[in-house]
Amino acid sequence: DSLAYLVTARPTAVNMAEAAVRFSKEIAQHSKESHSNKEKLREWFLQAVQDMLDQDVEDNKAMGRFGAEHILQNVGEKRVTVLTHCNTGSLATAGYGTALGVIRALNEKKAIEEVYCTETRPYNQGARLTAYELVYDNIPATLITDSMAAALMRTRGISAVVVGADRVVANGDTANKIGTYQLAILAHHHGVPFYIAAPSTTCDLSLPTGDRIVIEERPHKEMTHVNGTRLAAEGTILNQIYTIFG
Repeated sequence: DSLAYLVTARPTAVNMAEAAVRFSKEIAQHSKESHSNKEKLREWFLQAVQDMLDQDVEDNKAMGRFGAEHILQNVGEKRVTVLTHCNTGSLATAGYGTALGVIRALNEKKAIEEVYCTETRPYNQGARLTAYELVYDNIPATLITDSMAAALMRTRGISAVVVGADRVVANGDTANKIGTYQLAILAHHHGVPFYIAAPSTTCDLSLPTGDRIVIEERPHKEMTHVNGTRLAAEGTILNQIYTIFG
């Protein structure tokens, strides 16, 4: 029940639901075994979670390595300028990152000229989390407003856009943080390569198209208030935090 309740916090993303369903089935199976007891079940569960964490980091590092190599080959530059959105680093994954893992791998190759990260309104995951991780890792980075992306692509020589994903369905439609769709359109317009970095656990082949993905809405106060003080006028508020594109 606790795992099922946890999944309700992230209806758009599929990774948490996939892990919860898998663990629920395995827990039920282990609990039926004659030699099983609460302590053994607890030890098994803790080890299973640790194994999942270790595998996630390993997968992310491999994805980062492959992504970095592909970008450098595709762009044809020794040093690249990358734009990313939201947070996809060690604070969002088990410890390395998906899109930010690609950026980390590029930095390990000393191939990063600059990383531009969007603030990612309204909850500012880019400003609060991604910018922090980039500064912590001493990666050359600049925080920008979400509305600056088009201007940067026109004037700052963006080599690639790299983002993560919360769910990818059977036809390739992808759900990710609100703002990703317009970045994809802008990248196409400016001829900038656009990449999604995501593990196989983000793929949901049970849904044929993105129209079937549930889009999470967050509290209106994330848009209208700062530190409890209302900044926006009263009125109808729409705070969808994910977008579908494909």
